[in-house]
Amino acid sequence: MSDRIELPGPDELRRRLEDLRRSRGFLLPHHGAMAAALPDLHEAYFVMYRALTLGRRHLDDFEKEFVWMAVLVAVEEAIGTHHLDLFLKAGGTRPMAEGIARLVGYAAAARNLSFMAEHWGPYLPGLDAEASYGAGVEALSSGLGVDPGLVDLALAATNAAVRREAGLRFHVRAAYRRGVPEPKLAEALSLIIWPVGVNHFLDACGAWHDLMATGAVSPSPSFRVWAETPAQGGFDDAAGRRKG
Repeated sequence: MSDRIELPGPDELRRRLEDLRRSRGFLLPHHGAMAAALPDLHEAYFVMYRALTLGRRHLDDFEKEFVWMAVLVAVEEAIGTHHLDLFLKAGGTRPMAEGIARLVGYAAAARNLSFMAEHWGPYLPGLDAEASYGAGVEALSSGLGVDPGLVDLALAATNAAVRREAGLRFHVRAAYRRGVPEPKLAEALSLIIWPVGVNHFLDACGAWHDLMATGAVSPSPSFRVWAETPAQGGFDDAAGRRKG
């Protein structure tokens, strides 16, 4: 293969790994695997990591780490202790972390209540799944001392990370009602790319797009361009027709 990637020798690899340990403060097993066999991916990986987790964009430090805490608890990602450190440094507290855990545990209720309303509605007259779920979120978050819009961002990301669409849609709509800026919602959802992968983010954006396209939420002019762009399925042509 003429374009084969040149791999680092032992001394060069040792130097790279020690440089990485010094710059990051720690070293993880997959760093060595990529550095030894996939150096181009290794470089791209850290460009992506810095942009996704370290760069300052729309969320402030506390908001970002609040969302990170919710996502990491939801997917039980124990290795993310550096985000716990950043959360505490940004003003988070242990009681607040406990409150996040309770909210994350409750987030499944959106799907559970939707199931009850859909299948058992005649036996439970008056059940309003969304109102019931929203009341629970409000009760659990009332003592946290954070903006309700931030709770919506955290639980939108939580539900996206575990592919619970009912909860995701609820919190996207709630974020719009509260006037949460759309770039903040996009950044919060993007954080799930690291722990669970881009396909979960793709699905979340698909649900968000559907809410805009169907008029369930009213996007800003820039986001309306996204909402009105046709053929966003992988097998659609530019006119929105299914290929093949």
